[in-house]
Amino acid sequence: MLSRLLTVHLAVAAAFCSLCCAQSASPRFYSVPGADAPELARRGPHAVGVRTVQLVHPGQVDILKFDRESGKAPVYDRPLTVEIWYPAIIPAGQQEQTVYVSALPGNTPAGAPKTFEIPGKALRDAPPEKGQAYPLVVVSHGYPGSRTFLSYLTENLASKGYVVVAIDHTDSVFGAVRGFQSTLLNRSADQLFTLQEIGKLAAAPDHFLHGVVDASRAAIVGYSMGGYGALASGGAGYSASSGIAKMVPGGYYTRWTAGSAEFAGLRHDNLKAIVAIAPWGAQPPQNAWDKTGLAGIRIPSLFIDGDQDDVSDYAAGVKPAFEGTVNSDRWLLVYENARHNVGGNPPPAEALAEFSTQESFDEPVWRKDRIAAINQHFITAFLDLQLKGDQSRRSYLDVPVVRSNDGAWPVARGERTGGSYSPGPGKEGHTYWKGFQRRWALGLQLHHLAPAAKP
Repeated sequence: MLSRLLTVHLAVAAAFCSLCCAQSASPRFYSVPGADAPELARRGPHAVGVRTVQLVHPGQVDILKFDRESGKAPVYDRPLTVEIWYPAIIPAGQQEQTVYVSALPGNTPAGAPKTFEIPGKALRDAPPEKGQAYPLVVVSHGYPGSRTFLSYLTENLASKGYVVVAIDHTDSVFGAVRGFQSTLLNRSADQLFTLQEIGKLAAAPDHFLHGVVDASRAAIVGYSMGGYGALASGGAGYSASSGIAKMVPGGYYTRWTAGSAEFAGLRHDNLKAIVAIAPWGAQPPQNAWDKTGLAGIRIPSLFIDGDQDDVSDYAAGVKPAFEGTVNSDRWLLVYENARHNVGGNPPPAEALAEFSTQESFDEPVWRKDRIAAINQHFITAFLDLQLKGDQSRRSYLDVPVVRSNDGAWPVARGERTGGSYSPGPGKEGHTYWKGFQRRWALGLQLHHLAPAAKP
């Protein structure tokens, strides 16, 4: 009898171990949110394909080769690697999976890997869906970063009917970082060129994007230095008297300043909205924008930041920039007690061995998968409203109370709501943020300011 029981226990243990091994071997996709994610975070109905494309921006100033004696810098053809996610067809026998490889930031310990892998829920070079042209979203990382640093968002948006193009900004990529002046001068230029170039590629009948992307409906999502560029791309010319202007030699920054004759011509009519996540530059002593510059943004904008951001400085930088964008219909999503890392993917296992590496990804208080899911939710609502004209999304953005903690979802004694989402204000006493599960909308603020002037 004892031997039979032992045999049964061993069999159960072996089965349990096999199950655990199988579960641990299954990749975790950042673009697939967990069960506690708000409503609009979940992936959409489309399968996703991904391709890598090389772009070249001709005739750009090579500011890192500026010659102080002559006061000039040479020009060069600036290379940009972009990753493109799009609604796709998954052929029979193939899986909607890939792996992205990225260099690790920070100081990795001796003998530790210098790169890491990101499991992706997209099929490399999959044939695109045809029959409908989808809005374009250009995604711009921080300094440094990579085109896969926001893959939780890029894949997720593509599954919802967007063509998403993320840039590797030359001189600003993990493992290949060069002088900061290049990032200051080129960030918005990279974004606007990519937006324009994707439209040109899509016009070619033999290009895979032909008939797939509608570049006349475009948005830019920028994180940190990407946000610095996104504000300029959206119309906020930099201040000629800013600390940043003094960092770029030779007068090459002048064309990007508010009021310059050239700056007005750099804008794109097809850019309909911007998302600025922890945008860098408005904080002292940089003071990238003055009131005139910020007033130049006349398209809708969504700002996202942590109220303890000590890199872009929420109190002295991001919040005043949001308030100063007076001609934009704008929202500000705030993570209470979060710092600067509210934009990128959760940390990979390889980043956890060294603090300087982990702090490039992680937050001291918030779960990063939770931040990713909330970003997916609100960015989806914002882009669906601005690029697709889906007015039903406005109720997710125009919340009844600014602080999520103040929202009320009354229940009768013993009543359980399970995983149901709040429908938003309706029945008496119900002021809970729409799309969140009860008790789960916590530690957030969402501010909305209407534009002072019509676009």
